[in-house]
Amino acid sequence: MNPLRQPAFLRRPRTAFTLVELLIVIAIIAILAALSMTVLVRVKIKEQKTRASLQERAIVNAISEYLSLYSHFPVSPTAQNQATQYAQSGFNPDFTYGGLFNTPNNPPPNAPTQPVGTPVGSPSGSPISNAEVIAILMNFTKYPNGGLTVNTNSQKNPAGTRFLQASMSGDTSSPGVGQDLVYRDPWGNPYVITMDLNGDEACEDAFYSTRPVSNGGLNGLVLQPDGNWGLHRKVMVWSAGPDRMVDPGSPANTSANKDNVISW
Repeated sequence: MNPLRQPAFLRRPRTAFTLVELLIVIAIIAILAALSMTVLVRVKIKEQKTRASLQERAIVNAISEYLSLYSHFPVSPTAQNQATQYAQSGFNPDFTYGGLFNTPNNPPPNAPTQPVGTPVGSPSGSPISNAEVIAILMNFTKYPNGGLTVNTNSQKNPAGTRFLQASMSGDTSSPGVGQDLVYRDPWGNPYVITMDLNGDEACEDAFYSTRPVSNGGLNGLVLQPDGNWGLHRKVMVWSAGPDRMVDPGSPANTSANKDNVISW
């Protein structure tokens, strides 16, 4: 039979998808969506790291400006005395404001158990957060709830200068300066701040100065006379990064430490 003479209904082109074709299209869309999500996540993380780096530099600059104006660091007498006592006892002579962090062996949602910072009171004491540093740099004399800060009556910042500009958050877990005056990174962890309180032009961070983490001088650290590893700068600021974890037993460029965001 001549195809040209077939009835019209037999010559109409097929317009519907078969089930197999439909499934193929759905699979392709799913793959493209997954790839797009991966790209978006990477872009977001990169943006967060850039923001964290800028905030760290702002903290370093603010502390440097404060030091230039007052000739001493924005710390409480407690921190200064603790650093002095430790230096006299052969411990780390500087002071690190930190907090509690998760580790690879104790990831979220479990409670963080790894203390990072200078122990207060004794080597087994707990570290304190960066809240008092932020209170001084931003000239907060009171907490949002009305409690007094170490900068009561601007005693640590007599000129009333606002050295640091940072966004406030409405709670104690979100990025920014919280209601507890702790400055948290884009992932919600407190920034770790170390200052050269003994004036030897070498900053020994409580975490990065240790042998397992520095691993022979990673990130530009140099072996100090006390056996720790330090940086030839007056201030060090860092963040635990996107994974929100630290690993005190691994080098700085591996495990949970490799995504940390550092200011130097």
